[in-house]
Amino acid sequence: MKFSFNIFLSFFRFKESKWMNIHVGDVIRLKKNDFIPADILLLSSSNPNSLCYVETAELDGETNLKFKMGLKVTDEKLQEESQLASFDALIECEEPNNRLDKFTGVMKWKDEFYPLDLDNMLLRGCKIRNTDECHGLVIFAGSDTKIMRNGGKTRFKRTKIDELMNYMVYTIFVLLFLVSAGLAIGNSFWYEEIGKRAWYLSDGLQQSASYRGFLSFWGYIIVLNTMVPISLYVSVEVIRLGQSKFINWDLQMYYPEKDTPAKARTTTLNEQLGQIEYIFTDKTGTLTQNIMAFKKCTIGGQIYGDSVGPLKNSRPVDFSWNKYADGKFQFFDHSLISHIQSKNDLEVFEFFKLLSLCHTVMVDQNDKDLVYQAASPDEGALVTAARNFGFVFLSRTQDTITVSEMGSVATYQMLALLDFNSDRKRMSIILRFPNGKIRLYCKGADTVIYERLHPSSQNKETTQTALETFANETLRTLCLCYKDISNEEYETWSKKHKAASISMSNREEALDEVSELIEKNLVLIGATAIEDKLQDGVPETIAKLAKADIKIWVLTGDKKETAENIGYSCDLLTDDMKIHYGDDVNVKLQNRQADNIGTDGRQGKAKEPFFPEPGKNALIITGGWLNEILYEKKKKRRRLRLRKLRKKTSSNNSMDGQLMNEMEKEQRQKDFVDMACECSAVICCRVTPKQKANVVSLVKKYKKAITLSIGDGANDVNMIKTADIGVGISGQEGMQAVMSSDYAFAQFRYLQRLLLVHGRWSYIRMCKFLRYFFFKNFAFTLVHFWYSFFSGYSAQIAYENWFITLYNVCYSSLPVLLVGLLDQDVSDKLSVRFPKLYLPGQKGLLFNYKNFFTSLFHGIFTSMIIFFIPYGAFLQTMGQDGEAPSDYQSFAVVTASSLIFIVNLQISLETSYWTFVNCFAVLGSIAIYFGIMFDIHSAGIHVIFTSAFTFTGVASNALRQPYLWLTIILTMAISLLPVICVEFLYKTIWPSEGDKIQRNKKKYEKEEEEVRKPTAFQRGRRSRRSAYAFSHSQGYADLIASGRSIRRKPVRKPIPESIREVPQAENI
Repeated sequence: MKFSFNIFLSFFRFKESKWMNIHVGDVIRLKKNDFIPADILLLSSSNPNSLCYVETAELDGETNLKFKMGLKVTDEKLQEESQLASFDALIECEEPNNRLDKFTGVMKWKDEFYPLDLDNMLLRGCKIRNTDECHGLVIFAGSDTKIMRNGGKTRFKRTKIDELMNYMVYTIFVLLFLVSAGLAIGNSFWYEEIGKRAWYLSDGLQQSASYRGFLSFWGYIIVLNTMVPISLYVSVEVIRLGQSKFINWDLQMYYPEKDTPAKARTTTLNEQLGQIEYIFTDKTGTLTQNIMAFKKCTIGGQIYGDSVGPLKNSRPVDFSWNKYADGKFQFFDHSLISHIQSKNDLEVFEFFKLLSLCHTVMVDQNDKDLVYQAASPDEGALVTAARNFGFVFLSRTQDTITVSEMGSVATYQMLALLDFNSDRKRMSIILRFPNGKIRLYCKGADTVIYERLHPSSQNKETTQTALETFANETLRTLCLCYKDISNEEYETWSKKHKAASISMSNREEALDEVSELIEKNLVLIGATAIEDKLQDGVPETIAKLAKADIKIWVLTGDKKETAENIGYSCDLLTDDMKIHYGDDVNVKLQNRQADNIGTDGRQGKAKEPFFPEPGKNALIITGGWLNEILYEKKKKRRRLRLRKLRKKTSSNNSMDGQLMNEMEKEQRQKDFVDMACECSAVICCRVTPKQKANVVSLVKKYKKAITLSIGDGANDVNMIKTADIGVGISGQEGMQAVMSSDYAFAQFRYLQRLLLVHGRWSYIRMCKFLRYFFFKNFAFTLVHFWYSFFSGYSAQIAYENWFITLYNVCYSSLPVLLVGLLDQDVSDKLSVRFPKLYLPGQKGLLFNYKNFFTSLFHGIFTSMIIFFIPYGAFLQTMGQDGEAPSDYQSFAVVTASSLIFIVNLQISLETSYWTFVNCFAVLGSIAIYFGIMFDIHSAGIHVIFTSAFTFTGVASNALRQPYLWLTIILTMAISLLPVICVEFLYKTIWPSEGDKIQRNKKKYEKEEEEVRKPTAFQRGRRSRRSAYAFSHSQGYADLIASGRSIRRKPVRKPIPESIREVPQAENI
């Protein structure tokens, strides 16, 4: 940490101490810009009402400030050192855990109980901002803090090539031991038959043939150890690092509006980007912009906002009469503003009053301008809409909320705030009006609101029709309602609510149950419709990826109609597809299950496809239906009206929907995956974060496919971590997804370049590198094997020692590294233009065991040529001086020179994309070889290091013989000619897709690029039926209800317009 000292209270005085000396129960003083050293309960601060601002970038990557607040009682009574020293409260809280989004505790002090939650906590790793000083009580320290608990085990992602490469190395180890054992046996027989009779080979040691064979075995393990590619892993990491840098430096994946470049957050998965078969994507903020705009609404059965301005050349509503109006807000239906200004339509008044009161938005005033900080973009859009229509949220305190209603300021007493969570899918606020009346306002998803409406509530059918219309236009909807409450009813309910708020066990569930008691018999007011536009280039990207045979699944929390219409808008769904829903799928799965069960009760193998008819198919299912497939235990619906049936359900009813045995369960899951994978597109709507991860796991488990998940919010983190590749989009919902991802960028459209260009290039480069690396090692090492037949299997080496040392370091490493970094069969534009080029990676055609054994046999063949051609040339020859130069040292020089020429020319044949660097590497490697060889064979270095350099004068003597050069040339020709012929035949008779494109490269480069399709939504393409989008996320209810007023911030520099409404929580 940057700061290692903090001040804590000791003997009634604060003193400075190291973090390691801080213990649970210490009272700590923190100052502005201090890092928080432990998980601390905020007691008081220098700001009014114990408000404290923290930066949580170290926890979740978000740079916007968060609000934290101490309890009112501690803020009032714990300001002085003496008061802090006498603080004797009892804190009961949860066990240490890794949940950064939750804390449950109770403080007992002076016979009173006070609930504690995350809004009262300062977590380790955060930084104090805009607060001069604060005091806190240490709850967790050291390894018990939440950030340290999150530093546990993380699943290490490995590529398919990594796994294959490891198995191949194991194969090479086995091959090494078998070859060494064979040669050792050969040595034993040779010594028994020949060696011990040769007096000139006697070493004076009385050793048996078997013992000599044993020594020979370990000798060959050492001599042939270069067959095992020790340096392979280092070279692979260097290549991956370079490929990651190319992703980071790609300007075509840079988003200038937010100054956000692409970022490879790992260096170990690049080539796997070229093998993706399934993409799982979130919708909101990933396919769409997550920038919400209030477009339409329905109030009392009447729809407003039909005039879509720019398309009909109508003028937007003039809000100049409203001094608080947001200049960026636009609305084109003038009739709504007329109803408001007339002040005669009470339902319209209630509608916008609810929007201005029922929320958890924080407000600050900056240069007399209101700046809203909302928990989600949706909530910010709704409060801004109310603000422009004259219902302006001005401020809030611990128990009041103040709004301006058409110029008249009113203050309401806030009695309770029931915040949103993913189970409730709604939020409510209970207010006491200035005239003493108590009213509950509620907004939420239609699926939960309609269940809680009073039977006599009006306009339910017309509102439902309007919601269908909004859903067909891909608008995100919320239903608004209210309920008047008597004083007696509120007092009874309030006691239950207070008891639930201090419960230590299952507090959230207890609060939800109490909320159910009051949120019933509601009166419907209307519904809102918010637009979330597609990101630029989404349809084109999906079309390109589909042509690359990549299946795309959309996993979203939105409702079916909205998700389906977004599917049509982004070209994931097309008019020629047949859509299958949950009921259709159930029938097909049941039929398949019946077919699978054999007469012996065992599962049979399914052979027939689920969709035998020709044409494309798409699958649209909901999270509830998916639960039945995954066999997750359904959450109990807490419906008060069902509880009046007090009778216990019979055992027969409890077994209605009985789980199958494990074998049947797995078969049903497999059938579902098989069916879904037959479809061109799959949309799962109303799914939870856990369900998203489960869907990814199912595909990985049963299809053994390489998967990629992409999302932008905290609700996508599980999915991102589960997939083989996780991509985070830095959007409007913070940085949780980015911090959990392997790759990150700002727009979905960059995914096609990441996969079709960088992924494909990385895969091709890595495969080519590995094939060549294995080849050059086999060609180099197996020369020793052939030499052993002529050296009595004595583990003698065929090369000079220094050549063996420098071969992989200096003579053959740079050209292949550059191929792994720079090679490309076609340009980036052609890679995107022809997505079919991506298919070999998906099928693993470029590197597998077939390629491995091809490299092995190629290396064996090359090593035979390198050994036996010079051997034949040296067998009966005469030099220019009349002497036979057939000595071991000259032979070693010729074989080594032949090897260097062959491996460098071989990589030249493999190179598709030539640069100056490649030419320099190939020619430089050969030049370095000859330069070093002549140096270490010189007389001068022999004089200095007599025992280290024993090949004195060999190079100059051997290489001045013309026939030895002819031998090298002949060796090269016989070794490379078959390779050239095979390549020619393949490119001419059996060309790949890449070969065909390369052949017409110039033609394609001259052609104009394809015209891009417009990205605007195509609304109303076909009728969609009900189910309604829900757009909201958990807000600051606990913080607001904790008893503090939200103070005005200190004067600071103006906030740019573009970042004023900063969302601080993920959107479901």
